[in-house]
Amino acid sequence: MKFNRKNSGKVYLVGAGPGDPGLLTLKARDLIAEADCVIYDYLVNPKILEHSPENAELIYVGKRGFEKSWTQAEINRLIVAKANEHAVVVRLKGGDPFIFGRGGEEAEALVEAGIEWEVVPGVSAGSSVAAYAGIPITHRAYGSSVTFVTGHEDPAKSQSVIRWEHLAKGVDTVVFFMGVARIAEIADQLMLHGRGADTPVAVIRWGTYERQETVVSTLAEIAATVERRRLASPSLIVVGEVVRLRERLQWFEEFQSPEFRLTDYRSPNPFFEALAS
Repeated sequence: MKFNRKNSGKVYLVGAGPGDPGLLTLKARDLIAEADCVIYDYLVNPKILEHSPENAELIYVGKRGFEKSWTQAEINRLIVAKANEHAVVVRLKGGDPFIFGRGGEEAEALVEAGIEWEVVPGVSAGSSVAAYAGIPITHRAYGSSVTFVTGHEDPAKSQSVIRWEHLAKGVDTVVFFMGVARIAEIADQLMLHGRGADTPVAVIRWGTYERQETVVSTLAEIAATVERRRLASPSLIVVGEVVRLRERLQWFEEFQSPEFRLTDYRSPNPFFEALAS
């Protein structure tokens, strides 16, 4: 596929990291500062948008699970359309665009449209959120393998393709993205396929933000714990013996700096405005 350089700009699929503005990469910051248009998701920290030029077009395409919002097809068409209007388009996505961020689908749309593009990886929530909770997802004494799993699959699938038997017995640490609404099913499936009921589990909400909250329980009790604490998305789930290290290694929630506060933000992101109210 040849790029249509004369009639379109370039699109950058950029990872914004897990939330803490300090975890934004230098390349991501510099591209946002050069952008004519920034198309961003609901998990992008509003503070990061302050790097964009005053005259940049900022477009919020918030997607939260499978609630009614922009469809992926609509977002794909929007990115292509804006590439035909602007020289530099930044598609800004929470975490890393190619780790459960649908960046691959957007890249395919750009290739089909003949638009030049580049991916800028971001700090993944899969490792960083766990780290901010004091949980190293690998450790020589506790876990030598780790797997990232989506907590909700495409509802159009006729059946799940998650290999529960492998997750239960074949990997030390399992990290679930976007799975808190299905925490009971996740725990049941892991135990059904051989994972011990006493396996430690951590659920981390709003990881790397000042409001970060972490609960630790066992596979047998985690669903009841989450319900009792009323934890909701965005949350990351970590299953495995490495969770035991949190008791000694937790640092952020105990020693966090009030360098930035969610309620102080002024942003065009309606999700954060509602959260702060």
